[in-house]
Formats: sequence, C-alpha cells, structure tokens
Amino acid sequence: MTTQPEILEQAKARATQLRVPYAGCLTPGEAHALLQAQPEAKLVDVRTRAELDWVGRIPGAVEIEWNSWPGSVPNPNFVGELRRLIEPGAPVLFICRSGARSHAAAVAASNAGFTSSFNVLEGFEGDRDPQGHRGQLGGWRHAGLPWAQS
Repeated sequence: MTTQPEILEQAKARATQLRVPYAGCLTPGEAHALLQAQPEAKLVDVRTRAELDWVGRIPGAVEIEWNSWPGSVPNPNFVGELRRLIEPGAPVLFICRSGARSHAAAVAASNAGFTSSFNVLEGFEGDRDPQGHRGQLGGWRHAGLPWAQS
C-alpha cells in the first residue's frame, strides 16, 4: 500500500512533469486515500448542477460549479465561494468529469493562495472509450470509489 508521503511525492512529480502551477496531480485512488488520511483535506467537485443531478455525486464533496448549465458560463464567484468554504492552507482536491475543468480550478485556486491545490486526473467519469462513452476508461466511478446516483 502506498503511504501518504509517497502519494504526495508522486503527485508533485506528475505536476512537475506536466508543468502545472499547483501542488500535484492525483489519480482517483490516490485522491481517495489522501482524503481518508487527511481529514482536513477537501474534495471540491466543480461539475455543473446538471451533471451532479444526472450523473451522480461524491458523498462529502464540496460542490462549486466552475461553469454553470446551460451554456457553460464561467462562474465569476468561484474563488469567492472557495474562500468562503475552505481554508487556504487546507489540502484541496479538485475533480470534474474528466480532469480539464478541475485543472483550471486548481490553477485558479493556486493563484488565489491555496498552496495545497491538487487536480484529480481522469475526473469522475474518465476518458471516452472507442464508442465515445465515458465511465469505462478511468475515473472515480470506474475505480469503484464512493459515489451516489442522484
């Protein structure tokens, strides 16, 4: 089993390799293990309300839309909502559908002083399979981690 320091070291190495400005990049399994090991850590799900309602939620996650539905309009209050709900020194792990919006959220959080910001790679649903469907190639749900159908 991988230890918490090993998870953080791997996450930092990925961030360096990918040249991202935040603390690290975690696999869904690593993110779950880190959340279990660090009760002060928070998982922030940045998917839209529609995605949360139609696809499923992660129990205990803080939900702050990066973009809103419909129209994928950017949330101008994202950082303000984040500051209201999470202490800047706490580890904060961002997740979306596939890892793109959570990357942007981790960048914004890092720029706003959240020094322990992480992106959860693969997101909730993972990449598309050859048929164009999500949920079979990576992601939180595919890894068998806790989630609930809305």
